[in-house]
Amino acid sequence: MDAERLNSEHWDAVEHAVDLLHEERFRDALECLRDVLSKDNQNPYAFFFLGQGFYEVGEIEPARDAYRACLKLAPKHLGARVALCHVLRKLGDCRDAIKQGMIALEQAPADSDALYAVGLAYLARGEDPAARRYLEAFLKTKPEFEVRLEVEALLSQINPG
Repeated sequence: MDAERLNSEHWDAVEHAVDLLHEERFRDALECLRDVLSKDNQNPYAFFFLGQGFYEVGEIEPARDAYRACLKLAPKHLGARVALCHVLRKLGDCRDAIKQGMIALEQAPADSDALYAVGLAYLARGEDPAARRYLEAFLKTKPEFEVRLEVEALLSQINPG
């Protein structure tokens, strides 16, 4: 089967679960995604959205594992890479979070989500100059108002040095 057709089939298989996620029916979405994966454990979209579902219900370690499974199947999945950066930071693994974020930035150097994730990871690690650099680069991408205010507040607390 050609790659484009397989990609389309993978997407079609998760469409209902994505709708459930948008409706904030996270437990239903998780059940649906588990069903998709029981039929095809090579569907990177299913793992990605499984990670999102787990994250939304506060199950950070399973979210991490789902994002890693997605990246094993689709190493260039930028959303999974950025999400993995965030969950690793939340789990206290800032070193690996930064590594994952830097891989995302190699892939998409000006990606606002990746810049934000890396900036937060450096901040959590206590590396203020690096955090400032990435968070300021993030602000140059003209993020949404609320996120811009949040990042500006974080930057005001970081030592300028």
